[in-house]
Amino acid sequence: MPLFSALDRRHTVAPPGFSRWLIPPAALAVHLCIGQAYATSVYKNSLIAHFDVSQTAIGIIFSIAIVMLGLSAAIGGTWVETNGPRKAMFVSACFWSTGFLVGALGIATEQLWLLYLGYGFLGGIGLGIGYISPVSTLIKWFPDRPGLATGLAIMGFGGGALIASPLSRQLLSFYDPGYDPSVASSIADGRALVLLFVTLGIGYFAIMMFGVFNVRVPPEGWRPHGFDPATVAAKPLVTTASVSAANAIKTRSFWLLWIVLFCNVTAGIGILEQASPMIQDFFRDGDTSAVGVSAAAGFVGVLSLFNMAGRFVWSSTSDVVGRRNIYLMYLGVGMVLYALLASVGDSATWLFVLLAGLILSFYGGGFATVPAYLRDLFGTYQVGAIHGRLLTAWSAAGVAGPLIVNGFLDAQGEPGSLTSSAYRPALFTMVAVLAVGFVANLLIRPVPERYHEEEAPPEPTAEARTEPATKEATT
Repeated sequence: MPLFSALDRRHTVAPPGFSRWLIPPAALAVHLCIGQAYATSVYKNSLIAHFDVSQTAIGIIFSIAIVMLGLSAAIGGTWVETNGPRKAMFVSACFWSTGFLVGALGIATEQLWLLYLGYGFLGGIGLGIGYISPVSTLIKWFPDRPGLATGLAIMGFGGGALIASPLSRQLLSFYDPGYDPSVASSIADGRALVLLFVTLGIGYFAIMMFGVFNVRVPPEGWRPHGFDPATVAAKPLVTTASVSAANAIKTRSFWLLWIVLFCNVTAGIGILEQASPMIQDFFRDGDTSAVGVSAAAGFVGVLSLFNMAGRFVWSSTSDVVGRRNIYLMYLGVGMVLYALLASVGDSATWLFVLLAGLILSFYGGGFATVPAYLRDLFGTYQVGAIHGRLLTAWSAAGVAGPLIVNGFLDAQGEPGSLTSSAYRPALFTMVAVLAVGFVANLLIRPVPERYHEEEAPPEPTAEARTEPATKEATT
């Protein structure tokens, strides 16, 4: 069929004069949509009331989605590389949107397992495929600035909740006049939830199609005007060789980087998952907190801004200082920030917000920097597939982070009665977790030649060797 034929990789090769700066918006169209996963808390209470179940029963939906994100990225990574970004982004859009529609059916019929299947399982597959599909394409278009390129796109995943949260609240208030979008504990009825899920499913599919039909891959051998690959290869840990995904997972460097990402994400999720009650508990005096529900919700929004900004700022900085050095900052300075948060974080709200915000900026920066780190170590050959396998560290951290924090808090007392001292064991544990990642990062070495592909990539043709020296192409 012509439609599906248009999704083939051979139909996505960019024509002469195509501006590479059109690729980040295409990637953002996907990442901003799937970033909605971070906004599930908006309708969590409404789902609990609708199904009359516990917080855990609804919270597990997010866990299923994150686990499926890692698994689908790992299993489907090679398929994404083979079939190209357009087909992969289309498949992501289909799974992501279908997840909402199946979830809406589950809400309408009060069948919780359909919500697990839709928003959790199917939506999680869409998350994984959509997350990795633009990455290798961006790195191929921006070999001179891979950190900036991936930061631009992955920033969208961190910022998706900033759009999705207020949008979801306004839609719920439109579909249910009794729902108050300004009150965090407000509950929408089942009909409003069904209409919300249908609206999001259809709307996100349309937006993701913009990315699908605007993404392009560079011609074979293309490189930016004036770019000399030797200048990049001269940096420590940067290779010009090609390593397959199958060989990458056999290397020590891959698993050390897996540990680095796992530790960085575990520490960040430790705050992100508990953000709203945490700031209230830190400034609690008896049964009351100096931080109200609205202020706590605002704090979550501030953390999202730090998370989003860190993905762009720190990832772009890594192009200058190097990937290993930027991770030494994420992990080393992160240890100091966690120790300060545990010891003096309750002395002033502004200090608490600043410390937590910086930690979340490192959390976001770690996600955006890791594709460029993989490109440095393994080359561009199958970097998307390697990235998919590495994201299993995210799935593991998505389980470990909340377990560590909630395990310590459960031992300290009941929710609503905790104070800053109850969080200290968990926060100091995160210092130890980051220390493990810090050491692992120091141990990363260049990939041995025995893992390199025997056949070198094709030499560029004379026509494709450099792009036309247009104003857009040289920036």
